This record gives sequence, C-alpha cells and structure tokens, in this order.
Amino acid sequence: MSDCVFCKIVAGQLGAARVWESESVLAFLDINPVAEGHTLVIPRSHAADITGMTSREVCEVAQALAKIAPAVVKAVGAQGFNLLNNCGSVAGQAVEHVHFHIIPRKAGDGRGYRWITLNYGEGVAAELAAKISGLLE
Repeated sequence: MSDCVFCKIVAGQLGAARVWESESVLAFLDINPVAEGHTLVIPRSHAADITGMTSREVCEVAQALAKIAPAVVKAVGAQGFNLLNNCGSVAGQAVEHVHFHIIPRKAGDGRGYRWITLNYGEGVAAELAAKISGLLE
C-alpha cells in the first residue's frame, strides 16, 4: 500500500532501527516506545489486521515473536514482556498494517496495565460461547 508507513519501512523508503528480518517478517524498534526496547513485529505483506493474514503468515509472525521477544527482554535486562496486538482503531490500532508490540517489562517500571473486568450474568457465558462456536463451524 503506497500510503502505509510500515509498507514504506519494509520497502526501505523510510528508515527504522531494524532488529530482525526474514523473507516474510520484519521487526524494528517502535519510534514512540512505551519502554526501552519496545519492538514492533510485522508481516512484510500488507494486511490491515490479523484477520487479513493467511494462516501461514500468522504462523511466520508467531515464530518470529517467539524468537525476538526473549532477545528483547535479555537486551534490556527485563523480567518479562507484554505482547500486544490492536485490531481496529476502536481497539487502539494507529497504523493500519498488522503489527505486534513486544513491550519489555521490569519490576517497578510504573507502566502498569489497566484490565477492567466484568462478570457474566446467569447463563450469559454459555449462550455467548455457543454463539461464537456457531460462527466458527
């Protein structure tokens, strides 16, 4: 896509601090990091979000994530990491090219994570699970 910033990085039209690359996947440091070492992992081929990727592309990105995340954690002396993917602007996706964030975390880093939970009413979880399952058949 000619106007996609990540496609421009893949094509070498825009610079990025590249971390790792293969024929199908590229990883580079986020220019607005949440933490030191915050790395983005993207497929080289354009897809707006994960639903536009083939099963093979998803597997290739997953394999890259499993390889890159421990290296990021070790490089910055972190104890863990958040793995994040936003699908759609309502979910916080700012660039319409699928990307995964590896955000290294250190004890006491103050970054936190806001996870507001809800409770299902009587029978609602079973009904919703059946509805989702029905759409997968």
